[in-house]
Amino acid sequence: MADVELRLLRTMAAIAEEGTFGRAADRLGYTQSSVSQQIAALEKAVGGAVFDRPGGPRPVRITPLGEVVLAHGRDLLGRAEGLADAVDRFKAGNGRIDIGTFQGATKLILPTVVRKLLAEHPDCDIRLFDVGPEDPQIGDRDLLFHYGRPDSDVEHVELLAEPYLLVARAGVFPAGPVRVGLLDGTPMVAWPVNEHQTWLERELASSGARPRIVFRTGGHEAVVAMVRAGVGSAVLPWLALHGSDVWSDERLSVHHLQPSPASTWYLCWPAERSLSPLATRAVDIAVEAARELGAPLEC
Repeated sequence: MADVELRLLRTMAAIAEEGTFGRAADRLGYTQSSVSQQIAALEKAVGGAVFDRPGGPRPVRITPLGEVVLAHGRDLLGRAEGLADAVDRFKAGNGRIDIGTFQGATKLILPTVVRKLLAEHPDCDIRLFDVGPEDPQIGDRDLLFHYGRPDSDVEHVELLAEPYLLVARAGVFPAGPVRVGLLDGTPMVAWPVNEHQTWLERELASSGARPRIVFRTGGHEAVVAMVRAGVGSAVLPWLALHGSDVWSDERLSVHHLQPSPASTWYLCWPAERSLSPLATRAVDIAVEAARELGAPLEC
């Protein structure tokens, strides 16, 4: 059997519902001769008559073969309408988006992205996946927030450059900026060894500081708690302290470092894949949120 065009099935369904070729033509906006030609093409494709035509104003009658074609044809038409609706929803942004993210972005940028996307597209499906510093691959995800660009082939935008600050017990260091070299040999609380922590310790070493790591623990709050308890000082990213009580805690002091290590936040997506409208909007929102978040860093 030759391929059957959907428009032929749509015309057949209209005739079956309206009862005559003329009324079907009026409904579809065709001429009656065009409707007749389409049914002739359909009958040629399926190899037999789909309607008995009594002639005159009397309604046509569907044939047994026509019943089979119409039943399956309506199913195909329903699927085609579902496809068209899904494409329209995708273009409107009501699709699915998978986002890889790390703790800082999840806490500070993603809430704005998710809130605005859901406000604009309530039916969209947003899925977040934690991506550790040891595995920054984008994989099948649509977007990836990360420190540094992954090795895979990606497009990207730079979101912000985040400096690192020294958090210490009050009085341990003089007020004001602290030269990195003064950290050489000092007791330090740090994150467990991972790719990013290794990068930070290497940055400090390049400026003449090899702190004596006395304790390692995951989580910025846990690190600050150890500093507060007098275990040692810590070098933490600026935004890890965002919204915390570190700034007002009289037991602690926060210092800029000279020179200051800094890491760049990136938002990446696969280079070979076209961004969906939803992902494109997510990028725009993330860039604006990062600009607002990073404004104090430029002061």
